[in-house]
Amino acid sequence: MRESIVQKRINEEVINFISSRKSLMLSTLTMEGTPYASYAPFAIGEECLYVLISEIALHAVNLQHFPEASVLIIEDEDSAGELFARIRVNYSVQAKHIEPDGKHWAEGIARLADRHGERINHLSQLADFKLFRLIPQGGRYVKGFGRAFSLAGKTLAGETVDHLRDGHQKRDVA
Repeated sequence: MRESIVQKRINEEVINFISSRKSLMLSTLTMEGTPYASYAPFAIGEECLYVLISEIALHAVNLQHFPEASVLIIEDEDSAGELFARIRVNYSVQAKHIEPDGKHWAEGIARLADRHGERINHLSQLADFKLFRLIPQGGRYVKGFGRAFSLAGKTLAGETVDHLRDGHQKRDVA
């Protein structure tokens, strides 16, 4: 019973935290297999994140060739109580490119426009802008030292949540 209460609390914290952020860090792979870090504004969908990004930016091209990526949503430095333990959620994601006539196009554009305003409707009319659904494959939620949680499953909040207790230990000094 206690585990289900903790899991429900962590699930709510994760959703509340990502709802409070407007952009995410995105790590993709280039055609040469080199990691590439970038960012994008996002919206929350049904167990996914939506991003609308231009093919002029390398991350859109990368996602079309290599749909596995990593996402980081992190607390701002200026508001963090502890710089070394900023609140954050990271996900391994599977990116799905959504065509303008695709099933999730209208939903994704509507959610992005609700969150980021009329600019989204303009950008979505430009041929170089691509809509992606980022579907979690698992992740991690960190809310401080000794307060890290594994988020297993294909949901934003985690189907199961495990407190990662084995971590910081003193170094043996010779």
